[in-house]
Amino acid sequence: SASYQFDLKTYWSDLIKEINQKLEEAIPVQYPKQIYEAMRYSVLAKGAKRAPPVMCVTACELFGGSRLAAFPTACALEMVHAASLIHDDLPCMDDDPSRRGQPSNHTVFGEDMAILAGDALFPLGFRHIVSHTPTDLVPETHLLRVIAEIARSVGSTGMAAGQFIDLRGGPNAVDFVQDKKFGEMGECSAVCGGLLGGASDDEIQHLRNYGRAVGVLYQVVDDILEEEMKGKMKKKSYVSVYGVAKAMEVAEELRKQAKQELVKLADKYGDNVLPLYSFVDYAADRGFTFA
Repeated sequence: SASYQFDLKTYWSDLIKEINQKLEEAIPVQYPKQIYEAMRYSVLAKGAKRAPPVMCVTACELFGGSRLAAFPTACALEMVHAASLIHDDLPCMDDDPSRRGQPSNHTVFGEDMAILAGDALFPLGFRHIVSHTPTDLVPETHLLRVIAEIARSVGSTGMAAGQFIDLRGGPNAVDFVQDKKFGEMGECSAVCGGLLGGASDDEIQHLRNYGRAVGVLYQVVDDILEEEMKGKMKKKSYVSVYGVAKAMEVAEELRKQAKQELVKLADKYGDNVLPLYSFVDYAADRGFTFA
């Protein structure tokens, strides 16, 4: 019930406007022009909800951190997220011709340019964190932990491992695939925000558990909605393996897990947890849409 006391839609919509402006500034068209156009096509895609950067900023604010401290990392997370989607959509991976109702990057620019755009976005994200985070707001040791966290989440034991098992593993690997492909980004986003906001190690662990649960919850609900609307099921999803009823049970358990982690922070931070708390219910219920 606490989530209904917070206007998440207004908070999120306002953040999207700020993040979109920061992203526009972060990727100006340079030489070689076509690579930058391909990068911007995916990063600046209309209708993007900006869930990873919003979660990062929200977690930073929970601990009293400034948005100015969080925005460079928030932008980097969106770049990394976009890069992972570009590569996931490739014919040799998930083979998706569209993304967010628009043609996939490789459909517009070709597979070669899509690969290069994704390759370029990963290091640009790291560079953006280092070059744009105000050092008077965030100690360098915290920035190093942020960079290490993002590298871990997208690397060979993180999202890349999830994609590998999605391609090669059997149906019993669904938990691993969902955890790695989708839980990692949620975990990383929440943890980075906490690091930027000065959270303690114990608090970071709560954010880690929270973000992973929300990341998987978001995708499980996406798969349920997609199957109900289109009858289309992804290769390694709870819906494709266990059916809608079981997937809905999994979603409710993930919602419970995520909220339990926030309850452990509420005694100290009070209503500051409401944005993250509301995020859980949005992930589960999709109670509003963005224009």
